Amino acid sequence: MYLNSHSYHSLRYGTIPLDELVELAAQSGVTAMALTDINTVTGIYDFVKYCNAKNIKPLVGMEFRCDGKLRYIGIAKNQKGIAEMNRFLTSHNFDGTPLPLAAPSFGDTFVIYPFGAAPQKLAKNEFVGIREDQLLQLFSREKKSQMGRYVILQPVTVRNDEEHFLHKILRCIDNNTLLSKLAPEDHCLRSEVLHPQGRLLEKFRDYPEIIANTFRFIEHCDFQFSFDVPRNRKYYTNDKASDMRLLTTLAYQGLERLYGKDAEARLRVEKELRVIDELGFSGYFLITWDIVRYSNSMGFLHIGRGSGANSIISYCLGITAICPIELDLYFERFLNESRKTPPDFDIDWSWKERDVILEYIFNRYGREHVAFCGTNVEFKYRSIFREVGKVFGLPKEELDQLAKNPMDMHDGNEVVRKVQHYGLMLEKYPNQRSMHACGIIISEEPITNFSTLEMPPKGFPIVQFDMHVAEDIGFDKFDILSQRGIGHIDDSVKLIQKNRGIRVDIRDNSISKDEKSANEYLQIGRTIGCFYIESPAMRGLLRRLKCDNYKTLVAASSIIRPGVAQSGMMREYIFRHNNPDRFEYFHDVFREQLGETYGIMVYQEDVIKIALHYGGLTAADGDILRRAMSGKGRSKAALQKVRDDFFISCARKGHPQELSMEIYRQIESFAGYSFCKAHSASYAVESYQSLYLKVHYPIEFMVAVINNQGGFYRTEVYVHEARMSGATIHNPCVNRSEYETTLYGTDVFLGLMHLEGLETRLAQSIIAERMAGGNYLSLEDFINRIPIGIESVQILIFIGAFRFTGKSKNELLVAARLILVNYRPENRTLSLLNEPVKEYALPKLERSPFEDAFDEIELLSFPVSCSPFDLLVTKFRGNTMVSGLLQNHKKTVRMLAYLISRKHVPTKKGVMYFGTWIDANGDYFDTAHFPDSLKNYPFQGGGCYLLLGTVEVDFHFPTITIHKMAKMPFIPDPRYANSDAKQYKAQQNIREDVSMTHRAPYPQEHEIGLPRHKMNKT
Repeated sequence: MYLNSHSYHSLRYGTIPLDELVELAAQSGVTAMALTDINTVTGIYDFVKYCNAKNIKPLVGMEFRCDGKLRYIGIAKNQKGIAEMNRFLTSHNFDGTPLPLAAPSFGDTFVIYPFGAAPQKLAKNEFVGIREDQLLQLFSREKKSQMGRYVILQPVTVRNDEEHFLHKILRCIDNNTLLSKLAPEDHCLRSEVLHPQGRLLEKFRDYPEIIANTFRFIEHCDFQFSFDVPRNRKYYTNDKASDMRLLTTLAYQGLERLYGKDAEARLRVEKELRVIDELGFSGYFLITWDIVRYSNSMGFLHIGRGSGANSIISYCLGITAICPIELDLYFERFLNESRKTPPDFDIDWSWKERDVILEYIFNRYGREHVAFCGTNVEFKYRSIFREVGKVFGLPKEELDQLAKNPMDMHDGNEVVRKVQHYGLMLEKYPNQRSMHACGIIISEEPITNFSTLEMPPKGFPIVQFDMHVAEDIGFDKFDILSQRGIGHIDDSVKLIQKNRGIRVDIRDNSISKDEKSANEYLQIGRTIGCFYIESPAMRGLLRRLKCDNYKTLVAASSIIRPGVAQSGMMREYIFRHNNPDRFEYFHDVFREQLGETYGIMVYQEDVIKIALHYGGLTAADGDILRRAMSGKGRSKAALQKVRDDFFISCARKGHPQELSMEIYRQIESFAGYSFCKAHSASYAVESYQSLYLKVHYPIEFMVAVINNQGGFYRTEVYVHEARMSGATIHNPCVNRSEYETTLYGTDVFLGLMHLEGLETRLAQSIIAERMAGGNYLSLEDFINRIPIGIESVQILIFIGAFRFTGKSKNELLVAARLILVNYRPENRTLSLLNEPVKEYALPKLERSPFEDAFDEIELLSFPVSCSPFDLLVTKFRGNTMVSGLLQNHKKTVRMLAYLISRKHVPTKKGVMYFGTWIDANGDYFDTAHFPDSLKNYPFQGGGCYLLLGTVEVDFHFPTITIHKMAKMPFIPDPRYANSDAKQYKAQQNIREDVSMTHRAPYPQEHEIGLPRHKMNKT
């Protein structure tokens, strides 16, 4: 009976969550209802499921609006109706053209025009919707003559007055206006609520023909949708039989290449092929193989992971590099009789090459059949209070306070209370639609049969529903990802060939996996720059485990995940690994099923094994657990049933209740956070590849890391690593540098991209002109060839980019100003600039060697010409270095250190921090800062600190628990007239009494790791 209902998927308009809208309709006795969200079909599939569960006839369609103005409402007669509406709106989305005032000639869609805006002549499928408050306007003969075309139009947008006010706030957010300035035509009427069906019909009792029209309208709509039908592209070839023949051929070719005559591998291949055939997944495997085949033909490096890496078929096809026999991978995690969807293939490429792969997929499989999954971006805490506060006219300072502070620290005035109240109502509401990071749908039918498509700036179309809905309606996504770790590896290999003439076949895992030198680096955590194993937490875990082989690294890659860590089992695993004879298994099942991991659940497969073999759950319940651990399960009821079944079965088996509760606690901790074993193994292979390059070709590797814009740490850390590996680091130079960092032997020239304030376009033009016309001969020659302003020239001069001229920075600055003093782009001529620049005899200006360092800090964010320790006022370097920490267990030490990174961790007693530092020798160490210490000795930004703490050696890994720390001052910036650097450096010759009882002075303006202010130099 309701033909125009909005859910909160009508972005920044509707206020009712979809399930609550249907529940409200059921409570109101509604027998039929249409979901017509504004310019979207996002919610129609969930809507159909909810309505079917409540015995409400679902009608689906869209409300077509342009610039906020209602044009017409479309309601599908059947599934074809949704398709034609999708095609119509998609065309306008792609073209950017406004929607026409009149609807197109739909064949399977009913169109409802608002009263007073309908064309004079209506088509057979077109109607006029009339509201209760418009009935009095049916007095004219002309309007009465159209009585057969009127239907009841009672829009539903809000539930009550409170939500109507929330709706107005949403409209203000959408229109970027204040509540006081919101125009009446920009928000819905207060009457747009859902009444009981009987009350609605009562309002139209004097117009029985309109009521009859409405019922006939509803009767002619019949949107039927089957949710259990696969909708991916069915076959790679022409039919299933051809697909299986090709897949079988490829699998046995790979089997021969990788295993020879191995009987166990052959049996596994045969088993997998049989199951793939039975479940109809051959096309999915072949399409993935085809994408990888294209990648290989382009010379791209890829990493295949996800549960599909459990498959020997994927290994034989070259999709993954993981041998399931070597790692004893659990087949049922990959495929089982309860699984209705294909296994996940997450395939990574370098971030530089991913778009090439995407273009291939869209072109190869047809742009009408390929699209990205969508995703709903919800209102989040900070954005809510900021957006709602703007509606009430709060100034920026108050908005910042609301966004940054918890609610109990907000001002208690009436306006702020309203912002809080309505802000909390918006929590979890969708704010905008966006593109899924990697999920691609390849459909058998044109995708517009199921969704309108939108075209974001990225240039690839997206559907309007998310991955959960996609899976519900029969689509299994292909995950096409990018990561910088592959860029590190790929660029390293290219640099090694260019710089050393050595070709490294990094795809040959035998040269990197379990390589002796790499294992030595691995067990001491010397892994900065290496994919997945460079973070402080991971390096600490590697040292605690003394990880010196591939299989231990596979386990470590999963142990570090929150699922294992939060359950408390990471600590237990470390103990058992170091003390294999000093623990007891929870139960014999753990010994039998998890012997390799000391009875600890480390992988998703382990959870399934314990659920099945200890808990006695069915394979179907195991699959629900798998989906929950993968972050894909949406049904809390289904997960609760698994929990209930687990405890019932455990009791039936006679297991102690306390033990069963502890085991299920561990199982629950895995939800959404754990890795399957094959996924961890894929990560470990990539980690080994990058580690092998770091060990044997460290400079090339670090340059590649820098050029891929790093990883866990900032660029400065990777520059430090390159220097520690024997590289000589040079500032950017207009004749030697590229846009990215360049390597000549062991000489590393930082790229122009790192210069703060230098435009990308200008940096690239400098390189292009040099490539075309040769090296720049002088500053004058440079300015003659590059259209540039004085500010950009100064940046290049201050960083030393013209040092090849042999002139000082002061001389170059004067020359640049003389050349450009009368510079105007429109007056610039070659003849003017070719005239020789008049030479002036300048007084010799003394320059402190530390001026260059402060220039570098300002322009690069870190010093190149010296160490940050050289810029300290003090000469004290601590009484302990990193090399001596293991010998100082439980002892108090004083260390002078440079801050590399810090991570805050909430605790019951407040926030604590973990810090990573380097000492004056350039070696790394880690610290722990507890709330009590931080209260009196907090971090004061980046820079060097004097640390006082106790060394704790935990399973071969030393950390320092900090009691006190003080930030140490740098010398005054010698570039300013009022600073006397010489005096400060002279003070260094006096032996200083460095005491932790003295707090460091407030931070200076130019300090490493802090935001810098642009200053005019004298």
